[in-house]
Amino acid sequence: MKSIAVIGGGITGVTTAYALSKRGFAVTLFEKHRYAAMETSFANGGQLSASNAEVWTHWSTILKGLKWMLKSDAPLLVNPKPSWHKLSWFVEFIANIPHYRQNTIETARMAVAAREHLFAWAAAEGVDFDLKKEGILHIYRDKKGFEHAGEVSKLLAAGGLPRRAVTPGEMRSIEPTLAGNYYGGYYTESDSTGDIHKFTVGMAEAVQRLGVRCLYGQDVLALHSDDKTASVIVGDGLSDPSPQTYQFDGMVVCAGVSSRTFAAQLGDRVNIYPVKGYSITVNLLDEQSRDAAPTVSLLDDETKLVTSRLGIDRFRVAGTAEFNGYNKDIRADRIRPLIDWVNQCFPAVNTRQVVPWAGLRPMMPNMMPRVGRGRCANVFYNTGHGHLGWTLSAITADMIAGVVTQAYDAHGYVPLQFQSA
Repeated sequence: MKSIAVIGGGITGVTTAYALSKRGFAVTLFEKHRYAAMETSFANGGQLSASNAEVWTHWSTILKGLKWMLKSDAPLLVNPKPSWHKLSWFVEFIANIPHYRQNTIETARMAVAAREHLFAWAAAEGVDFDLKKEGILHIYRDKKGFEHAGEVSKLLAAGGLPRRAVTPGEMRSIEPTLAGNYYGGYYTESDSTGDIHKFTVGMAEAVQRLGVRCLYGQDVLALHSDDKTASVIVGDGLSDPSPQTYQFDGMVVCAGVSSRTFAAQLGDRVNIYPVKGYSITVNLLDEQSRDAAPTVSLLDDETKLVTSRLGIDRFRVAGTAEFNGYNKDIRADRIRPLIDWVNQCFPAVNTRQVVPWAGLRPMMPNMMPRVGRGRCANVFYNTGHGHLGWTLSAITADMIAGVVTQAYDAHGYVPLQFQSA
């Protein structure tokens, strides 16, 4: 049985550990926090949204970023302070604009395929995560946004995802609590929502039952490979401050925004940039608020906000994109627009008890996850999922488990010719 280290205990790391364990590997998962899913997998928008597969590598994104650069409450905010990392990322982002169509179709295809695995895993392991299969409704306030959505729908259909245009009247029928005037919408009945934190914690418990060794509270200081042995150097910084080295046959880096640093230690370039997103969880404390909050998930294309109903008494609103380095501060001027949006679209929902949160999405410049082998023969990557980490997690975990499996046979390691993504 070959031993594999998985670096990172978020949604990507935990699902990767699960897929590898089911394929017969001896897996050890390293996570710096005391528990799984304590960073970007803690409080995202809650959508399992193949309908949000459109990649951002489009000239309209650049134009909006320039227009909103000095507007603190803008959906897309870029700190104008330059850095080599940020500049190199945006240069590659622009270089990938010609691949917008191809990458949107491929992302949709992966998102559709991911559902089968994710739902099957949750059912097999008895994981309750407030799953709601009510579809996702995209809402548009003007003709321009609605017509662009029509073009996007063609790309989604090419990736295997049907969705249908709906009139304002049909929108009110789908989600009666939504207030305001709209030009139209698009409804994807096959999409769903749930609580990413509950799902990841449940799957983390499942992998331990399968025999995965989960080492929490272990800060990974460095990674090393000599093509045959993969070394993980950790320190907990508490009871034993001296570094400790673990050795394995191979490793999979699933470390979110830290993947770029670890990849550099291993001789690879994985140009992930941390794109901050914000969310609020509105606690629905009274019956009126519970009745007035939507049950169907929404995506407001103009404000770039998404929603999900988590159980009976929680309403999650998330979105925005902030290019501001590795900064995890929760800014009041970025949270305020989310609360105002709830007050505008769902005025009967009481927002006196709102829990704010911010997380860093690991984004590649081409908006595609990095799934595949590294320069060293026994190093693999499953990272860089951006705003679709949960949506794509199950399929990329299955993909990388397949790649790792192909790299080994009964006699040991076989260095196959494989082009990493």
